[in-house]
Amino acid sequence: MDAFAVSVSDGMCYPDMPRKRALAIAGAFGLFQGIMPAAGYFAGNAFASLISGFDHWVALILLAAIGGNMIREAVGEMKHPEEETCRVFTWKLLLAQAVATSIDALAVGISFAMLSANIFYAASFIAVVTFTLSLIGVVAGRRFGGLLRQKAEIVGGLILIGIGVKIFIEHTFF
Repeated sequence: MDAFAVSVSDGMCYPDMPRKRALAIAGAFGLFQGIMPAAGYFAGNAFASLISGFDHWVALILLAAIGGNMIREAVGEMKHPEEETCRVFTWKLLLAQAVATSIDALAVGISFAMLSANIFYAASFIAVVTFTLSLIGVVAGRRFGGLLRQKAEIVGGLILIGIGVKIFIEHTFF
């Protein structure tokens, strides 16, 4: 669901993106959501103590930085509409989003190892579901993003920050 929410945000912020880019976004989220549990599974319990102590911090910092930057740029455009420039979606940003939304899946993979789950089936299923939901999210965001313009970028930034806070709270208190 984190990847879905970020996909909606990306679609809202970049309503004119080509279909290939929408597929790339969904593919990146699906790929990382599938790879992370597999990596966690193979790393085993030894790695659990290392990542579980700070995975929520990594997700919070990455998502807050990306979301904060989106909000800052949108507010700047609202203050100076004559300086409005075309948004460029970067691969670096996509990679950061994919990692930030999937880092907690590393711990899920470790729990799969303890349960002796079939990691290839589980990771493949996670990847396909995430790809599908992320593609739906991008398309939905594209349809509504054009109506909201800079406000869409602010909403998208707030969504990213909210997801980071959610991950942090879940890992810290639950």
